[in-house]
Amino acid sequence: MMDQFRLDGRLALITGANKGIGLGIARGMAAAGADVILVARNRDELDAAAGELRQSGRRVAAAPFDLRQTAEIPAWYESLVPQHGCPDILVNAAGITRRAPAEELTLDDWNETITVNLTAVFVLCQAFARRLIAAGAKGKIINIASLMTAATRRTTAAYTASKGGIGQLTKALAIDWADRGILVNAIAPGYIATRLTEPLRTDPEFDAWVKKRTPLGRWGTPEDIALPAVFLASAASDFVTGQVIFVDGGWLATF
Repeated sequence: MMDQFRLDGRLALITGANKGIGLGIARGMAAAGADVILVARNRDELDAAAGELRQSGRRVAAAPFDLRQTAEIPAWYESLVPQHGCPDILVNAAGITRRAPAEELTLDDWNETITVNLTAVFVLCQAFARRLIAAGAKGKIINIASLMTAATRRTTAAYTASKGGIGQLTKALAIDWADRGILVNAIAPGYIATRLTEPLRTDPEFDAWVKKRTPLGRWGTPEDIALPAVFLASAASDFVTGQVIFVDGGWLATF
């Protein structure tokens, strides 16, 4: 039965894979036997991540790309397949945020956040699914949602809208592609200890708030997200689609 959690012979494309949650998921999938294609804008960070993951003995490719260029995603994706093979796992972990009170948020910041966090996810899912459908092949998509898929904080209007959209997009794609054998789910992390959240973790007041507000009493880790991602990518989740799984230490279960 435990073999159902393995990813041997699978190829995963992971965006935002140069650091944080994306890199954690890449580590988890490589450890479970998958080959991986790492995607992010920063080539140096991608190369460093790829070098680390190659120590696992898996085939690892670095594919730098700026997901803000949404119109170029289909051609870019098609160019990857002859080089690296056709992915059958897609993880959309790349994301940005632009904070401001809603009345002060610029249209440029709104548009950039929606473009990276939602539009690029749709276009990449579409490119991924088109390839698999044409080949009559099955696949798994894992979108990274957020606590803000279901809740919000001040000054996060654009990010909250984008992650709320991810939750509903996940369900819509799951329904559209269920009969094609393409399963679509999302993981919504709680507060995770990454380089991005380091300023928050080193703020004693905010750190204390997170630990008090989270029933399990700690920040999550990238590994806490990687393990559910491996499950959702594996055959063990073959009857799971259209779900948003909150991995948040109980944050949403209390008030």
